[in-house]
Amino acid sequence: MVKGVGVDVVDVERFRLSLQRTPSMRERIFVAEELEYVTPKSDPVPSLAARFAAREAVMKAMGVGLGAFGFHEVWVRVQQGGETNGAPSLMVTGKALDLAIARGIGRWHVSLSHDGPVAIAQVVAT
Repeated sequence: MVKGVGVDVVDVERFRLSLQRTPSMRERIFVAEELEYVTPKSDPVPSLAARFAAREAVMKAMGVGLGAFGFHEVWVRVQQGGETNGAPSLMVTGKALDLAIARGIGRWHVSLSHDGPVAIAQVVAT
């Protein structure tokens, strides 16, 4: 049963400027696994923007606001190998996991995309 749906859109260039103004923002928002995944890309910012959007979409799917949990408590993992090779999945821990359990959420479905000026994430909580 669907417990919640969240979607978020990020302006890639605005996000790029934020990262340039505040370089420590990368480590404050993203876990090492995400940073390692985007490092080889010629332009990692669209991928980071989509991952930021995923965190916001999770908050919306749970019906909570910014600050309900820490940014490192939700992150995107890219599946390697098998039938789901390259598919994103959500990792939810800490207070975010406690909030999800309290709302009866046991599974997450996430879709990420970025094209030109925007990055988007859609999350379905079941």
